[in-house]
Amino acid sequence: MTMLSITNARVIDPETGRDEIGNILIEDGFIKAIGSISPNGDTINADGKIAAPGIIDMRVSTGEPGTENRETIASASAAAARGGVTSMVIMPDTNPVIDDMSLIDFIQGRGENVDVNIYVAGALTKGLDGSSMTEMGLMSEAGAVMFSNGSTPISDSLIMRRLLSYGARFNALITNRPKDPALSANACAHESDFSARLGLSGQPSAAERIMIDRDAALAELTGGRLLIDMISSKDGVEAVARAKSRDIELACSVSINHLALNEIDIGDYRTFAKLDPPLREELDRQALLAAVNDGTIDVIVSAHDPRPAGQKRLPFSEAASGAVGLEVLLAAGLSQVADGKLDLMKFLAAVTINPATLLDLPSGRIAVGAPADIVIFDPNTPWVCDADDLLSNSHNTPFDGRRFTGRAVTTICGGRIISQ
Repeated sequence: MTMLSITNARVIDPETGRDEIGNILIEDGFIKAIGSISPNGDTINADGKIAAPGIIDMRVSTGEPGTENRETIASASAAAARGGVTSMVIMPDTNPVIDDMSLIDFIQGRGENVDVNIYVAGALTKGLDGSSMTEMGLMSEAGAVMFSNGSTPISDSLIMRRLLSYGARFNALITNRPKDPALSANACAHESDFSARLGLSGQPSAAERIMIDRDAALAELTGGRLLIDMISSKDGVEAVARAKSRDIELACSVSINHLALNEIDIGDYRTFAKLDPPLREELDRQALLAAVNDGTIDVIVSAHDPRPAGQKRLPFSEAASGAVGLEVLLAAGLSQVADGKLDLMKFLAAVTINPATLLDLPSGRIAVGAPADIVIFDPNTPWVCDADDLLSNSHNTPFDGRRFTGRAVTTICGGRIISQ
């Protein structure tokens, strides 16, 4: 029997709304008791810092298998632990694509050798080609927790209908990127006066709204479970709100980048701020923050997408999109809380219990009997992000040099301290 106690913590559980000073007793990897209890075993004195469920990141890309120079599951795990992330879902856009049971088994096998919980998103179509449906049922039996086409949207409405209909048979969570391919083709920034002045081809927010409306209609038609994968605009928020007013099993996510940054952060063609979806206007960012606070947006993700320097140090239109995010997801969100833009409980729900509920995971909560996946963080610690200090194999972050307020102090996964 192994025992671990956390004492003098401000315990926050978004599932129940608990927010109180107390202790947490952990036994054999699970939470045994919470409240005014005597400590037992090894003890961590939280000294008034917040103890919350470990973060569940629903969108993490790695380079393993195929391009391990970008990121391995081991290096992503180390970055996750430092950032307070105890569970992460690996996207299928690897090489080869995770489109059959053997690749799911491979990723799960790699996950057994790291400190955080590793889950797998199976591909919706073979090779992410957008047309040849995979055996989602078999991949679900093998352990896939959701299904995605990576960063490539399913453009064929009939294929998307079939995917949702097929997935509904076994309650699969189907995710799709909300961007109309024709309107988004060759775009490298948000369509605005700002991008026009920079001479950058733009993607209109209408491209997002059109795809959300289509996918919501198909989910309504089929009864499938749909996750709108990373909205980025005010138009997208309004489209999701309209869909949620109907009887549709629909949720949506947003990346932490779009809650903390806007198109001005591109600055003088900063390719580390080139993202997909692109950073949009401040009006869009404010709408996204409000949508997290009012529950329109269900999940916040890191959108962790490591890219070597050689793919970023190019002219803006030629550079790869993407940013690492596992180590900054919590800090960037807490900084928005400190600025009064995000409600702390809503933010924590969006990175813990909400993804746990969508993925049917036992974690994401501080409750007796739940896995002891816990992050202890100081919401008031000021620090500056240094890209060179990140544990990811790649260091492509638009937050380099950015001042944050709040940081993970201790990360516990399965009752074991994995970062301190």
